[in-house]
Amino acid sequence: MSINATFFAQVVVFFILVMFTMKFVWPPIAKALDERAQKIADGLAAADKAKAELTNANKRVEDELAKSRNETASRLADAERRAQAIVEEAKGKATEEGNKIIAAAKVEAEQQTVKAREALREQVAALAVKGAEQILRKEVNAGVHADLLGRLKTEL
Repeated sequence: MSINATFFAQVVVFFILVMFTMKFVWPPIAKALDERAQKIADGLAAADKAKAELTNANKRVEDELAKSRNETASRLADAERRAQAIVEEAKGKATEEGNKIIAAAKVEAEQQTVKAREALREQVAALAVKGAEQILRKEVNAGVHADLLGRLKTEL
C-alpha cells in the first residue's frame, strides 16, 4: 500500500468521524451546555431579583423601625404628660383635703374655745355666787366687801 492510499483512507475515516460527531455527539453536548448556560443566567437573574427584594425589604424594615421609634416616643411623651397630670391632680386634691382638715381643725378649736369660755363663765358664776353668799353671811361693810372682791379677783 502506498502512502497516498493510507492517507486517503485516514482522511475518509476522519471525515466519517467528524460527521458522526457533528450529527450524534455534538448536539446533546451543545444542548447540555445551552441548558447549563440558561440555568446560570436564570440563577443570576434570580440573584439580582432577590438582591433588589432584599434592598426593598431592608428599606421597609427601616421605615417600620423609624415609625415604631416615633410611635414609642410619642407614647412615652403621652405617658409622661398623663403622669404629670395625675401628679398635679393629686397635689390639688391633697391641698384641698389639707385645707378641709385645717378648716375642720379651726372649727374644732373655735368650739373648744367656746366650751372653755362657757366652763370659765360657769366657774366665774359659781365663784360670784359663792362670793355673794359669803358677803351676805357677813355684815354689810364696804371694806370687807372690797377685801372679798379682791380675793375673788385673785381666784379668777
